[in-house]
Amino acid sequence: MRFFPWVLLLGLAAAFALSSLEDGDGAPAGEGRGLEGRVSRVVDGDTIHVQVDGRREKVRLIGVDTPESVKPGTPVECFAKAASAFTKQALDGRRVRLTTDAEERDRYGRLLAYVRRKPDGWFHNAELVRQGYAMVLTIPPNVAHAERFRRLAREAREAGRGLWRAC
Repeated sequence: MRFFPWVLLLGLAAAFALSSLEDGDGAPAGEGRGLEGRVSRVVDGDTIHVQVDGRREKVRLIGVDTPESVKPGTPVECFAKAASAFTKQALDGRRVRLTTDAEERDRYGRLLAYVRRKPDGWFHNAELVRQGYAMVLTIPPNVAHAERFRRLAREAREAGRGLWRAC
């Protein structure tokens, strides 16, 4: 087989393009500012409290929607307790990096963020979807991971993981 130099150039160009989509923390370049803190409380599967620079931030995870477990006037939904337990086990008391997208806050004043656990980089928003604890909730303009989350949800649904099997 004959080696063509342009094949090598295409491979290098693809590698460069992929690496330029991420910053040093593994976060897509399209994400906004980052904050670090410690999770002080897990409200439910997609809402946490994080201590950041001496203040408490109520954080709503971007791009995901777990079944309701604590919404006033709403019954506990199928798989809600499992989603909350998963978030508690993965994040409670742990150091995290929060990165925003196009909008930093929702209409309730909550910080909207992608949550990565420190120091291992566990991407909690994506894992909720991948393991079937959450459905995708895309609210433009916060769409940095929308395609990835849709792919992960499709795979979870096809494999019958989590809420896709139980509910």
